Amino acid sequence: MSSAPTTIAAVIPACNEAATIRNVAQRTLEQLANVIVVDDGSTDGTSRALDGLPVIVLRNEVNCGKAASLRRGALEAIGRGAQAIVTLDGDGQHRPEDIPLLLNAWRRAPERIIIGARLHQREKIPASRYWANRVANYWISLAARHDIADSQSGFRIYPAALFERARVRYDRAASFVFESEILIEAAKLGVPALCVPVGVVYSQRMRPSHFRPILDIARIVRMVACRLLRQAVARL
Repeated sequence: MSSAPTTIAAVIPACNEAATIRNVAQRTLEQLANVIVVDDGSTDGTSRALDGLPVIVLRNEVNCGKAASLRRGALEAIGRGAQAIVTLDGDGQHRPEDIPLLLNAWRRAPERIIIGARLHQREKIPASRYWANRVANYWISLAARHDIADSQSGFRIYPAALFERARVRYDRAASFVFESEILIEAAKLGVPALCVPVGVVYSQRMRPSHFRPILDIARIVRMVACRLLRQAVARL
């Protein structure tokens, strides 16, 4: 196990990830002692797949969405004393072995959001997701007022306090908007993002992505447009 301080916790939201969640959780435990899995209303036995592992399992009885699950896990971590929170997906596309890369960056800049950036590995990413991410990066960087190389990566380290300070939506409709909106809100609060290159895995074991490139990017662009409009009005 790494020498990461116990004030860091990992939060893994999972919806119907029975095929991959145990492997992801085991590998995360090799990097961090405190691992929280939020089972977001799964119907495939995701929670049971974790039996016997020393992880905290929280279960939403109904599907609440990724944003709400991340927030629930983060608040649980904060209640247990976490000062920083690592987030990664339960489908196996993020490599827990890359957590030390994020931790090294976090130790140098603990006041920032650290993002595990994947877009340098274009050949491993489905084309529709790659170009959707590029569109999102442009608009989110514009609203956040600094370049963000991979605004859609959920592999991150957050300062824990950000979950208590940030005024963003956590409802089900905001599931894939949240990870974009919090970057803009954080920049407004003086917490910019820092991207660190990491690996990415897309395998046949992974269930189809919940991310819908056209619809979810449209929602993200709409959110960014509203924030830019509010910024413009505030300057008048």
